[in-house]
Amino acid sequence: MTKTYYLLMAGIALMPMSLQAQEAPQESADPAKLGDIIVTAQRRSENLQNVPVSVTAVNGEQLAEARVLNAENLGNLSPSVTVRTTSNPSTSTNIQIRGIGTAGTGRSFEGAVGVFIDGVYRTRAGQALQTFLDIDNLQILRGPQGTLFGKNTSAGALLMTSKAPALNAFEASGEATYGNYNYYVIRGAVTLPVGDDAAFRVAAVSTKRDGFIKDVNSDRTYQGFNTQAIKAQFLAERGDVTVRLIADYAHDRTSCCFGAVLVQGGPTRAFTDQLILSKGLRVPSKNPDDYEGSSSKPSGQLTEDYGAAALVDWELGPGTLHSVTGLRKYIVDSTEQDADYSAADILSFYQKFDSQFFSQELTYNVKVEPLNADVVVGGFFSDEKIIVTRGNDLGVDAQAFWENRLPAGFAVNARPGHNSDEFYEGRNRSIALFTHWDFALGDKFNVIVGARYSWERKRLNFRYTYYSPDPLELFRRLGSYPGPAYDATQRDKALSGTLAVQFRPVDGVMTYASYNRGFKAGGVALDQNAAGARANNPAETPGGVPLDPRYRPEKIDAYEVGMKLQWLDGRARTNIAGFYNSITDLQVAQFLGLAFQTLNAPKAKTAGIELENQLQISSAVRFDLSASWLPTAKFGEAAELGPILSGRRFAVAPKWTFNTGLNLDTPVSNALALTGRVQVQYTGRVYTATSNNFEEGAMALVNANIGLKTLDDRAQIELWAQNLFDKRYITNHLLTPFQVATDVSGYVGAPRTIGITLRGKF
Repeated sequence: MTKTYYLLMAGIALMPMSLQAQEAPQESADPAKLGDIIVTAQRRSENLQNVPVSVTAVNGEQLAEARVLNAENLGNLSPSVTVRTTSNPSTSTNIQIRGIGTAGTGRSFEGAVGVFIDGVYRTRAGQALQTFLDIDNLQILRGPQGTLFGKNTSAGALLMTSKAPALNAFEASGEATYGNYNYYVIRGAVTLPVGDDAAFRVAAVSTKRDGFIKDVNSDRTYQGFNTQAIKAQFLAERGDVTVRLIADYAHDRTSCCFGAVLVQGGPTRAFTDQLILSKGLRVPSKNPDDYEGSSSKPSGQLTEDYGAAALVDWELGPGTLHSVTGLRKYIVDSTEQDADYSAADILSFYQKFDSQFFSQELTYNVKVEPLNADVVVGGFFSDEKIIVTRGNDLGVDAQAFWENRLPAGFAVNARPGHNSDEFYEGRNRSIALFTHWDFALGDKFNVIVGARYSWERKRLNFRYTYYSPDPLELFRRLGSYPGPAYDATQRDKALSGTLAVQFRPVDGVMTYASYNRGFKAGGVALDQNAAGARANNPAETPGGVPLDPRYRPEKIDAYEVGMKLQWLDGRARTNIAGFYNSITDLQVAQFLGLAFQTLNAPKAKTAGIELENQLQISSAVRFDLSASWLPTAKFGEAAELGPILSGRRFAVAPKWTFNTGLNLDTPVSNALALTGRVQVQYTGRVYTATSNNFEEGAMALVNANIGLKTLDDRAQIELWAQNLFDKRYITNHLLTPFQVATDVSGYVGAPRTIGITLRGKF
């Protein structure tokens, strides 16, 4: 179908709502109204209903109400957003908006959805998966945002802002939570004023949960977490200058990363089970709903994420100069990882990912009165250094396993011992200039134009610091390793921009149409096979020719029409948008069991309609409904994509998703109010990965909570449940390493979690 068809369908869907809004009564006997939502999607504070961008915005209290404690729970807020993490957060955390994002697993990828915390860009989505600490508000911007924000926002942006210190007021708050799986959260924050124009704020959290996949041969569990974090701020206002300094540190230690369940066994599974049983160990259940696994290694992981930001606002001339300086350090240290997903000791490895990132953004906001225009002019610079080290060890069962797995007479040396050490070093630099102009043509029309020019340079080199010299070494004999060393640079320059028109026919109704050109830089793949296998390595195979490890930039032409309505005298809010995206060279990452591969899909497209609706039924009850219809989200047919992806639908891009919720807040005495929430999240059938065609069926998750709070909001007690009916499901299917292609493992979603939370303010 063409983009004209989808835009027409969106227009038809908008028409009856427009008529309904115009006919709605201007007065209401019910005094309950929805409050205004203020967003900064256009670099200035505006009412959400007047912004010609699809935005979901929530404050800190609403995040707590929906139990959005980290980025993994963003689907609780918007059905257009999906977040999946499988193993290592530096490589496998994917955020997608409208089906577009960094789908698959790749160690060198930056996301197509830009993540900004206090204005500082985060290079890996995994950094946003730490516990949301002291977050005051969150905005989800859908569609390319390159003329307003740092970089890599071709699919959208997540904007998170920390709660600022309050001047001239002491504040303190705390929370304690306990639930099943030994889950607990203890958090607190305090603000201390310093004179009349400065204040400190410190917030901290400690949270832990056991994993929900049980190792049948130990007391270990997988996919849990143990996180501590602290954030300190200083705010000062002097005349025309406001300075805000923020420093934070987060630390997470857990057993993770290869905690997967068996979904479907293959013909070589029986021998693997024999190896396990011969040691006196148990074989996990072959029913994936039992959430059982096994591992020969503890698979420990330490994640550290820390840094500092300096935010400066200076009332300079007729406008405001805004500076955001960020310095980040992100380390993911994975030790004794079990690469074969079983208690058989076949292969283990360690890996350390180390990123050091600096960024500087300057923007100037000004009102140009002669043109009646709000103008943003900005520049962005970032520099990231990456060092990755990895080592592999063959286990005590490797020789027996491979002698059984390979044809008779095929000699290999798979004896226990150290096999190889890899070293990667990368440097990513970005420079961009951007501007955004919003012209008001009278009271009803606005025209918005923007442009961005980007320079990107990414360099990555790889080499083995050790590889077994044995000519019969297992992977050498298999032809997989050692791959060629490489030192490659990808340079990109691009012009992108936006054009939009905005029309307000009557009070409470705003319509818009926009075109955005999105851009995401290319890069160099980070994998020992990025330049090919042993046959491509001239040091191993005479005449071998290395492959090009680079991948191309992706570009998106995004078209959108939308309408935002405020009706029933402010008691109802309806926002709807239709969109069509044509994508060139979409970047796709795949994990192929022994290697990470990065592809460019020459052509791809997405199209659909989104709805967000809120209705304040009474002063006590609010009804929320948001939905996403994504009939088209597919790759074009291309031989280079292979038989799995060519012409196929995207992974993790369901045709239908919706969230619906009923919220209660009503006084029950002169001092107390009863609160409650029931939410249903529906997700349609999806492909779960880019490297296979396995699917997960449609499902609905139910979340609920009920509690009491004081009418002054100073204290609250709440009982809650996530996944109330304990739905068991697979989030990602993968071919089990070293087994035949019919042997499939899977990462799983969280089962039912229940608990109690106490909150207080002082």
